[in-house]
Amino acid sequence: MMHSRRGPGFWLLAGFFGLFVLFLYGPTLTILVLSFQGPTGGLTFPMQGVSVHWFGNLFEKQMVGDFSGSFERSMVLGVAAMLVTVVASFSAGLAFRTRFRGSALIFYLAIASLIVPSVLVSLGIGLLFRVIGWDPAWYSSAFGAHLTWTLPFGLLIMFAVFNRFDRRYEEAARDLGATSWQTIRYIVVPILLPSLIGVGLFGFTLSYDEFARSLYTSGTFNTLPLEIYGMTTNVTTPVLYALGTVTTGVSFLVIGVALASVIGLRRRRERHGSDAGKAA
Repeated sequence: MMHSRRGPGFWLLAGFFGLFVLFLYGPTLTILVLSFQGPTGGLTFPMQGVSVHWFGNLFEKQMVGDFSGSFERSMVLGVAAMLVTVVASFSAGLAFRTRFRGSALIFYLAIASLIVPSVLVSLGIGLLFRVIGWDPAWYSSAFGAHLTWTLPFGLLIMFAVFNRFDRRYEEAARDLGATSWQTIRYIVVPILLPSLIGVGLFGFTLSYDEFARSLYTSGTFNTLPLEIYGMTTNVTTPVLYALGTVTTGVSFLVIGVALASVIGLRRRRERHGSDAGKAA
């Protein structure tokens, strides 16, 4: 029995990947550990006991920072951006399946914001609101700024999904007498639902974590990334690490719910397919 020997290229790539994982997750794990400092602990090692003191302190009234308010605003923004991104991306994917006059120009205009620095987008939207006499706010100018980030990604994903979509399903539904709306509702949407969940997850996480495009557009009330940045210059206790742990946990929770939904849909389809096979 012959065993293949690993070449130096393999170990080089493996070492690079290990460093990448360490660089990516090392800071997050450090923050997670330090967030469980004891009541007398500081911002660095060594640990001064282990407790959940700083998590309780996080939800108390702070001298500096508004965690609960900024968290609520970021959640509302994220959900709103998610819904608009899913609906607009799905509608655009349906529309762009057929070539029409100006489709290429509209497509490139829609994704142009990806190549413009985020700070410039934020600054431009903030200045525009002030020129027309409107005060920038997290629910208006910041919401628009976030859509300039989430929508292009949603469009690119849905265009790729529709390129692989087999239109014979729609033709079969129409042959059976289904209207266009019935075809979309009962055929297209169920087939593409896992992809739509992915687009929604993308939209939520991009908005929830966005800093640069919120910088000049959120008005007098901060979103969560802005609040965290402000707290780094004023808060000198592990409550800052507790905040990082909670927000990271929320992100992983959203990802977990999305993945569970996709797995549930796949199992449901497999079960229905096996039931149909038995019936046949």
